[in-house]
Amino acid sequence: MILLLKKAKLSVSRGQLQAASGLLHQALVLAHQTHNQPAVLYSYSLMANLAYVQGQLDHAEKLFKAAMSFMLSGGTPQDNNAVIEMSLKLATIYAEQNKAELAEHGFRFCSESLEAKLQKHKETAAEDQTEEQEALRKETRLLLGLCLDSRARYRAATLHLKQAEQDYQNALDICCQEQGDTHPQTLVLMSDLATILDLQGRHDEALALVQQAVDLSRSAGHPDQHVLLGNMAGILLHTGRLEDSVRFYLEALGLALHAGDQEAVNQIHEGLQEVKNRRNQERKENEEAAQK
Repeated sequence: MILLLKKAKLSVSRGQLQAASGLLHQALVLAHQTHNQPAVLYSYSLMANLAYVQGQLDHAEKLFKAAMSFMLSGGTPQDNNAVIEMSLKLATIYAEQNKAELAEHGFRFCSESLEAKLQKHKETAAEDQTEEQEALRKETRLLLGLCLDSRARYRAATLHLKQAEQDYQNALDICCQEQGDTHPQTLVLMSDLATILDLQGRHDEALALVQQAVDLSRSAGHPDQHVLLGNMAGILLHTGRLEDSVRFYLEALGLALHAGDQEAVNQIHEGLQEVKNRRNQERKENEEAAQK
């Protein structure tokens, strides 16, 4: 059973998702037959994550619910971080399925449960806290940041921009405090928050923030620097700085091609096309003005 689980994880890392799925099903059958409860839960969790990655949202939903039910029936508290993490994945699935009420309820349950746990931790005197408690506090706070980040993306997609801005700001504050100003996730959150400011027409604020993220990413060697550069290029485009926008788009394109990030390559090409359209529009307007 352990060998099957190891082979399944190896298959996932190699992108052999169908093979991984078959191995996990075999492991789950063995886990049930031997009444190995931890292995049952672990198999369900891996299968649910695999289904989610493959876009099989209905199947992933059922598997996450099965894993959560298994945990709760075994006495795991409802506010256990592992349960909350699965609840967050369910909320994200509901968001992708446009089940607004279920998504909002799920995000709210996760954020409120985590905030309540952190409040309890605050009530414990610092000198009485063990290393294990401090590790749990950090894990809980980072999970809250992940929850706020996920809800922010959902709110941005549904054009609730002010709420998305607040969630991104709170997630950014958590990430800065717990992981530092140059952590890759901190810089991504800076860039995402800049996008929300840009969508609200606050271009100068957005540009200042994304510039900060890009500068820090250069010094820190961010693995997804091309994403930050592409975002900055888009904001420059919206401010009318077309030449600067093209310069950053081309730098981002080179890095995206090197990284093999086809989705980013496509987005950059769309941005460059938008610059071209903007130039043509300006040229046309100038010609019409000259004729008058």
